[in-house]
Amino acid sequence: MPTYASKPRFYPASRVLLALCAGVVLPVTAATLQVGPTRLYTKPCAAIAAATAGDIVEIDAATYIGDVCGIYANNLTIRGVNGRPKIDAGGNNAMGKGTWVIIGSNVVVENVEMFGARVADRNGAALRLEGDHFTLRGSFIHDNENGVLGGLSTASNILIETTEFGYNGYGDGYSHNIYIFNVGTLTFRYNYTHDANVGHNLKSRARVNNILYNRFSSTPAGQTGSTTPGQPSYEIDLPNAGTSYVIGNVIQQPAVNQNPGMLAYGAEGASNPGQDLYVVNNTFLNDQSTSGTFILAGGTVTTPILMQNNIFGGVGTVNTQTSAIDKTNYRSMSPGFIDRGGYDLHPTDPLVRDSGSAPGLSASGVSLMPVAQYRHVASGEARPTVGQIDIGAYEAVTTSSGADTVAPLVTFVSPKNGDTVRRKFKVSVNATDNVAVARTSLYLDGKLITSVSGGTLGTTVSTTSTGAQTLTATAVDAANNQTSSSVTVMVVR
Repeated sequence: MPTYASKPRFYPASRVLLALCAGVVLPVTAATLQVGPTRLYTKPCAAIAAATAGDIVEIDAATYIGDVCGIYANNLTIRGVNGRPKIDAGGNNAMGKGTWVIIGSNVVVENVEMFGARVADRNGAALRLEGDHFTLRGSFIHDNENGVLGGLSTASNILIETTEFGYNGYGDGYSHNIYIFNVGTLTFRYNYTHDANVGHNLKSRARVNNILYNRFSSTPAGQTGSTTPGQPSYEIDLPNAGTSYVIGNVIQQPAVNQNPGMLAYGAEGASNPGQDLYVVNNTFLNDQSTSGTFILAGGTVTTPILMQNNIFGGVGTVNTQTSAIDKTNYRSMSPGFIDRGGYDLHPTDPLVRDSGSAPGLSASGVSLMPVAQYRHVASGEARPTVGQIDIGAYEAVTTSSGADTVAPLVTFVSPKNGDTVRRKFKVSVNATDNVAVARTSLYLDGKLITSVSGGTLGTTVSTTSTGAQTLTATAVDAANNQTSSSVTVMVVR
């Protein structure tokens, strides 16, 4: 790899004169270079070109179009201030690789929004990593051919935290939200990565992967998200195995996807030195109704995978490795949460509460105990310790006064009692509780129509009968307190 000479440091003339008069040798100190429409530097790349090792580049919130460059200085911090600046590649690229090509080492990027990276070989990245030891935090990376791509040295450690990724990928399956090469360590925590365009929400060939307290998901049809809905392949792909800790994540497979696998490990050959995978206290949800594989292990992975304290919700094969250790996991077609539709995945099923086992240590002595839980959007919070550990990515919500004896309140939003409806009509029910509603169910003349997790139920009812019919909604909380409410409607043709 080529080396780059440091740029000379220039000081204000008054400071130089005073120093010379005093016989003082000027120390080389870090400078802060400010970028913005009213600043000395009006474009980020102008300040980046002027920066030297240890400097800070502060970018005012504004939109910067077509400003692309290589970043050569070591120990550089680049961060958005006064809001989040928007870096739009605008049809340009640096070196045929992307928007910012990071050649220096120990570079930190904070609080930026980057989009529009496209190059001739369809592999353009918002952030292309060619130096060692990179950190990204507090940012939003979307609508590029790759979000973050690269990492050339097994001596390099990469940290990505509190960042949202969405709809990155050319659409050919070879470009992804995040694609990390064979570096030493990837730590990926408190991130929200979703809706990769055909590619993976996270792909990493790192020798050690710390994948902690993130949300991997997609935008359901009909919902508005921060990016265009996509159809990802794997939610997490670790193609060369490696010592990998997958702890405390929400890993949700959308109903429409490009691959029914959710977590793939060693699928391209377990060529990394480590082959130990620890899947602990995650919440897996498969929204595809016909098939799915929660953990897909390559045939060359010989070390038994540890699966402990996970929720596996929906259809599909839990694991393809016959030697895997299956310990205190919970499998359900429809596990209960406070509000699955609203992504509040604190569990409400009684079988999940205080039902986990102590995770212990990895083979190398690393603690597997989850200490945090994901908080939307792209953040985290401490995981409370309440009795025995719960199964899944979240501890169940509890009341400070002990036992919950208060029943939910359930009401019909529509139709109302006495309404006249057609034989096909919509029903909306809302249930609330002092702690959380575990499940809401709807019956027509005593026959179950549907049942959902949480307190929001909306469905379409079809009936062949006419005349007076009774709708009953029943809500139950995690303590099995139950309430029902009924309305009578007049059904006409």
